[in-house]
Amino acid sequence: MKAIFDDRQWQHDPQHFMANGVIQPSPEQPERIARLTDGAEAAGCEMIAPKDAGLGPIAALHSPEYVTFLRNIHTRWQRIDGGGPEVIPNIHPATRGDNYPKSAVGQAGYHQADTACPIGAGTWEAAYWSAQSAVTGADLLEQGERAAYALCRPPGHHAFGDLAGGFCFLNNAAIAAERLRMAGLRTAILDVDVHHGNGTQGIFYDRDDVLTVSIHADPERFYPFFWGHASERGEGRGIGYNLNLPLPRKTGDEDYLKVLDRALERIVNFGADAVVVALGLDAYEGDPFQGLAITTPGFGRIGAAIAGLGLPTLFVQEGGYLCEELGQNLTATLTGFEGVPT
Repeated sequence: MKAIFDDRQWQHDPQHFMANGVIQPSPEQPERIARLTDGAEAAGCEMIAPKDAGLGPIAALHSPEYVTFLRNIHTRWQRIDGGGPEVIPNIHPATRGDNYPKSAVGQAGYHQADTACPIGAGTWEAAYWSAQSAVTGADLLEQGERAAYALCRPPGHHAFGDLAGGFCFLNNAAIAAERLRMAGLRTAILDVDVHHGNGTQGIFYDRDDVLTVSIHADPERFYPFFWGHASERGEGRGIGYNLNLPLPRKTGDEDYLKVLDRALERIVNFGADAVVVALGLDAYEGDPFQGLAITTPGFGRIGAAIAGLGLPTLFVQEGGYLCEELGQNLTATLTGFEGVPT
């Protein structure tokens, strides 16, 4: 299996993270790259650099207004007298239909859902190449590869078409799925991150040409709170094309795998030609977010179950934060998919 990554993805180095009113270092550290690279190489992956497909695949899902914001906002922010080193919103519109301000501060509030997605000097460059890694992975599948792994960092599944959030700026999994769809492949997205893929859901919510399925910790008391409930089935043409499978906190391997079977059945019944797996390793029992309780062998079983679909599969990295077993959990997932005993 090929693993795709570009060194420019190191450039995003967020410093700000607020949890329960306390400012802390961001959990989405560049060090994740080193741990995940080790895990991919331990799984036997061949590391390659992405090709530059340009802005087209990104702009297919993200508005030009939003892309303009991401490309320019940090430079504009530095012109604010007394402004901080990172772009962090302090006001938000009451609705998405409210006025679009000219102010950099106002636009930050419009395009950033929370304070967990600070924009620094290297954020756009890193996010751009993270998206290109996913695009290259999609192209590998279209060219006949059975599977590929895109080491996407920063991650993407909380990013809507014009809104960053939850460490995410460009929705890599959605961009890859749209790339596959445009190549003629009927594509499903399976999100196994501990957090609901609210941005992915939002992008495809009124569409019937991409299936979105998410297994995650119940958002009643867990981020992203407002999305990810079982009642959210899509709207308009998209009704029945979105499936949320929220789980109680601390759900372990056996109960998780039963729910995964339901997710895979939905993908089969969609008639998918390819699958994009939004691979969050933060469902791990020892992850700092402590949402679910999947073991390292459990990730191997998840990988094997996904392989049972017999479909071309692109793994797109989402969450999974600094703990000793992060790389091992990636290795377990990929080797489980490849049928290699762990």
